[in-house]
Amino acid sequence: MSEAGRRVLVIGLDGLDVTFAERLMASGDMPALAALRQRAVRFRLDHGAAQRTGLAWEHVASGLSPEAGGRWAAVEFDPTTYHAWQEGARFVPWWEAIDRRVVVFDTPYVDLRRAPATRGIVGWGAHDPGTAPASRPRVLLREFLGRFGRYPSAWTYGVPWPSTSRTREMGEALSRALDTRTHAARWLATERLPDWDLFVAVAGEVHGAIEGLWHGVDPRHILHGHASAAAAAQALRDVHRAQDRMIGELARSASDAAIVAFTMGGMGANHSDVQSMVLLPELLYRDAFGQSLLSVPRTWTASPGQPPILAEDENWGASSLTWFPRPVREVLRHGLHSFVSQRRRLAAVAKAGRAAVQSWRSHTATLDLHWQPVLRYRAHWPRMRAFALPSFYDGRIRINLRGRERHGVVDPSRYEDTCRAIERLVRECRNPRTGEPAVQSIDRPSTRDPRALGGSESDLIVVWRDVATALLHPRLGLIGPVPLRRTGGHTGPHGMIYIAAPDLEAGDRGVRSSFDVVPTLAHLLGCQPLAGASGTLLLGAP
Repeated sequence: MSEAGRRVLVIGLDGLDVTFAERLMASGDMPALAALRQRAVRFRLDHGAAQRTGLAWEHVASGLSPEAGGRWAAVEFDPTTYHAWQEGARFVPWWEAIDRRVVVFDTPYVDLRRAPATRGIVGWGAHDPGTAPASRPRVLLREFLGRFGRYPSAWTYGVPWPSTSRTREMGEALSRALDTRTHAARWLATERLPDWDLFVAVAGEVHGAIEGLWHGVDPRHILHGHASAAAAAQALRDVHRAQDRMIGELARSASDAAIVAFTMGGMGANHSDVQSMVLLPELLYRDAFGQSLLSVPRTWTASPGQPPILAEDENWGASSLTWFPRPVREVLRHGLHSFVSQRRRLAAVAKAGRAAVQSWRSHTATLDLHWQPVLRYRAHWPRMRAFALPSFYDGRIRINLRGRERHGVVDPSRYEDTCRAIERLVRECRNPRTGEPAVQSIDRPSTRDPRALGGSESDLIVVWRDVATALLHPRLGLIGPVPLRRTGGHTGPHGMIYIAAPDLEAGDRGVRSSFDVVPTLAHLLGCQPLAGASGTLLLGAP
């Protein structure tokens, strides 16, 4: 089956939720994906706990699991300075080890400086690109921008739910961006760089759309009754239709190639933003000092089971600044951009990101995280026994361990007792909206010796049970509520992969590991098994 010379077209469906996509295929809204599904061998993909690292595309680019790569989150922590930041691509792409011509388009976490044989464009409009904009050949980026322009949407990380008009705008902007992406991908694959064996094009617009608009299509979501929900549902369908147009156009343009369309994990309601970025750091602060840093309006606390609703002209970032009694001078000194409008805030974040990647450390892009409310607590970390790190997903707790952290207060002999005490503290919290425990599980890192904990690891990992805007603790009281940020997140159980080639028999083949994608791509290219890659082959022997 793995004959030499086979071309492979890979369409990365970043953020696609297979359950919602199947609904749209059944209703006729995604005919191209439905046609591909009909002729493909199909698997559900289980990313396991690695889904919560937020590094799915690093796993695709490197072929390495967190265990193999030694990286457990995009956020790094320096115990000598108590500084936390987001870090980009750090691995050589797996295809650099094979003798195949590879072209990439907006494939996240592909650093072209580490991939001298790879051609294409990265960092144009990817969701969490992990790199600065770049191309090979170098003149390609200028030529590309002259033809297609800079990425046309400011809604990659949008939070539009307070406003029906902004919700519509997000859907329209991401749909237009996807159509531009489709034209650009086809141009690269068929005109500008047509001599490829492996072409990898990734679209992240659905990712951003689901994170911003999920409340429109999930009848169980706590904001499904909001005025913006109907507009969100329509916008999300429109973005998926645009994604389908890309699938159909690329599949038609490479009819001689094996077609692979996949997403590493599923999506759903957001269980993490408010809990991990606001409520958990406040819980640990109250436990340490017996007082509150977070201060929210009394009208919110009067109904702790209800999500606070922002006005149409408010945005979450600007609102979050009012929850912490800190001097404006200090806020500005830390580079927070949330005083501006949603559009200007996003532009400021993008500008800050471009500036940050100019000072790459050891070929790795770094981005500032001071927009996250969790960093309002950073000045207090050296005096706390445990504190919450910035996180995009699960709650991540670091023990302030003597001999590891510069100002550690927990003696190593008390490490286990402290971990158990913090676990009890967090598990005692309940969701005021449901009355149920707020926590689903608390995990420990793979590193057994806490002194050897890496910069991307934490001592405790809190997996939240459900959407929550407040926590209720029996001793420390009510924490929050605060408004929801993104309504969608990475909570779906499965990703998927469709593989279509003339010699493959179509049909469902069950659930497999998401790490099996990379060995399967190498096999489709006719290559020997990759040394050191995580995962195994999805397809049987020829």
